[in-house]
Amino acid sequence: MNPLHMIASQPWVERLGWTLLHFLWQGMLVAAVFAAARLSLAHSRPHARYAAACFALAIMLAAPVATFLWLTPAADDAPPPDVNARVVHFSAKPAGLGIVLPAVAISEQPEEWISQAAPWIVVTWALGATLFWVRLAGGWWAIARMRSHHIRPAPPQWQQTFAHLCARLRVSRPVALLVSARMEVPTVTGWLRPIVVVPLGALSGLPPEHVEALLLHELAHIARRDYLVNVMQSVAEALLFYHPAVWWVSHQIRDERELCCDDVAVAVSGDAYTYAVALAGLEACRPMHARSVLAATGGKLAARIARLLGQSQPERLQFSRPAAGAAAALLAMTACVLFAQPADRPKFEVASVKPTPAAARNIAGMRPLPGGRLHADNMSVRMLIANAYSVQDYQIAGAPAWLHDEGFDIEAKGATNSGKAQILLMLQSLLADRFQLQLHRETRELPVLALSLARGGAKLPAPAEGGCMKPDATPPPQAPGANSLPACGSLNIMGAAMGMRMDGGNVSMPELIRQLSMVLGRPVLDRTGISRHFDAHLQFTTDEMTAGLMAAWGTVEGHSETMAAAAANTPGAPPNIGVALREQLGLKLDAAKGPVEVLVIDRVERPSGN
Repeated sequence: MNPLHMIASQPWVERLGWTLLHFLWQGMLVAAVFAAARLSLAHSRPHARYAAACFALAIMLAAPVATFLWLTPAADDAPPPDVNARVVHFSAKPAGLGIVLPAVAISEQPEEWISQAAPWIVVTWALGATLFWVRLAGGWWAIARMRSHHIRPAPPQWQQTFAHLCARLRVSRPVALLVSARMEVPTVTGWLRPIVVVPLGALSGLPPEHVEALLLHELAHIARRDYLVNVMQSVAEALLFYHPAVWWVSHQIRDERELCCDDVAVAVSGDAYTYAVALAGLEACRPMHARSVLAATGGKLAARIARLLGQSQPERLQFSRPAAGAAAALLAMTACVLFAQPADRPKFEVASVKPTPAAARNIAGMRPLPGGRLHADNMSVRMLIANAYSVQDYQIAGAPAWLHDEGFDIEAKGATNSGKAQILLMLQSLLADRFQLQLHRETRELPVLALSLARGGAKLPAPAEGGCMKPDATPPPQAPGANSLPACGSLNIMGAAMGMRMDGGNVSMPELIRQLSMVLGRPVLDRTGISRHFDAHLQFTTDEMTAGLMAAWGTVEGHSETMAAAAANTPGAPPNIGVALREQLGLKLDAAKGPVEVLVIDRVERPSGN
């Protein structure tokens, strides 16, 4: 099993994929509400806008968690895994039983292809999140390295001044003042053991009152516990990296945080002009690469200086062109994924559904007829679902017992030019309308059978000329009682004198796998490595005893003698299918486990009256 199949088999993967997609519209909704709130707070103090931005980001972090929990089914409501699905016993009824129409690829709901794409969505998201977590870890490493390399305590006179400033801001926890020759701007990092690092030349190159003003700004970050909020920002950016709204809200938090600390520094120092001049002295030496990932810094320095001098402009929402383009693309994708309505499934113009009388419950079958008509006799709802959705019986989970035990007769007519694919879609509509059927797809890890080469190799002859009937060819004359030629590329299963026969010409291994899955009532995995076409002729028996042996024994090959003896109890009977595969086709079946897509029934009712 490849890693993607292992991931897809986990029930939480689909929920996580849907959670990530739902956050597309959730993130935009939160950002829109925050944008409106920000405009209404344009003339308020930056503390109010900062609180609104933090609240918006917290909602963005909480929304995926709430969505995932909401999508998780309750223990009482979750349908139990239908591992022991009922086996279709071909020998119990005539060969017309359980006719399965040719499989077609149908995606009747957008939810279906999204569910199928969920593993890719989750894997892609996990790779992106991992890269951002590595970036975050690199920030932690840079901080740890900064605290121990190329750094030393500030001179004693500045230590005293710094202690006095801490007292004025009521910072009770110990804070270290350090200097570094590699830092170009003052930076504060840490919360449990916060430190303020200033450039080595700043203490001697700037006027003391300017340095004090800058230190007040850094201490304001510590007093306000901005470092914790910045950690929340880093986590949100790592987990929700794919949404531009997250980055925009986080950017607003950084801008407003600097304005809040500016106000604190001015309030303590009492001199806005001196503080503005001090900031202006740093503008030329504040490159973006000097900013630590986890440092509680940021903001537009020129705009901050203008605001302190009373020259700030009215509040406006500004978006860069890349951000605007990303938001537009995200909006379009969200609309397509979540709100696009699929075309209505076609419906039968007239349909009659009646319970099968008790006297007619020995034969079951379904066939499409010319003119868009469908005729079904004694078809259980499980068989109808299997035909409508092109799945096997073992792929139906969560079904009540009556879906298998009760049969129904159906006469329906659709559009005259309806083909088999259209009839399948109309059958889906019939099940939804008359049986109130609601279902969803899941991938589950279930017991399967693996088909591989037996000892001695495969016995699959190359396609013989004239061994099958090509499409649109006129059937050749057949002798009385002879079997008709199978269509090229398909296998026919029919009753034989004692048991069953499977015949086909120019068939592929997937076709053989499909038919074996139907006969055995369990998924069959192809581990033969055979890619060529071949002719296949198999004579076997299949009954409840054989099915029980297949389920109980781990390896058919290892118990071939016992199974052969069991089959030999009926004089003249061919071997059961496990032994027949080994002896006639050179193939063997082994028990295994693998991912299987199943239809989980959420709701179904007995049909309404005609």
